[in-house]
Amino acid sequence: MDLTHLGRSAPLPGSPKEARLDYVPNPRPGRPYLVRFTAPEFTSLCPVTGQPDFAHLVLDYAPDGTIVESKSLKLFLGAFRNHCGFHEDVTVGIAERLVAEMAPLWLRIGGYWYPRGGMPIDVFWQSGEPPAGLWVPDQGVAAYRGRG
Repeated sequence: MDLTHLGRSAPLPGSPKEARLDYVPNPRPGRPYLVRFTAPEFTSLCPVTGQPDFAHLVLDYAPDGTIVESKSLKLFLGAFRNHCGFHEDVTVGIAERLVAEMAPLWLRIGGYWYPRGGMPIDVFWQSGEPPAGLWVPDQGVAAYRGRG
């Protein structure tokens, strides 16, 4: 296991493509369970204006052989602060990279974006049906009424 971030000084990557995600062995293989990461202050840039866009991301996954190391995930998500992308591309792109690299049993993401031009944009994606017997709680983010 070659971890690049845990226990070390790790600067914020310049872009999501430069970010390296670390994975460690699943400590509970063979039993489906859900892992949730929440990033209530996620930021990326509008590809048209270059202005910052803000979102509350909720990432749920059921691991298979590995789990994502949380510091590397935090740095990966932080790398989007200088990345230009539409809400749909950013949200789905985060999930697709994790699925491609980690190969979880199941993954879903909810991107609850704050208004742009007076309209909030929420983006949802999942890799398929959740495993049988997996408890999948509601993501707990209310419909837009001045997010909070």
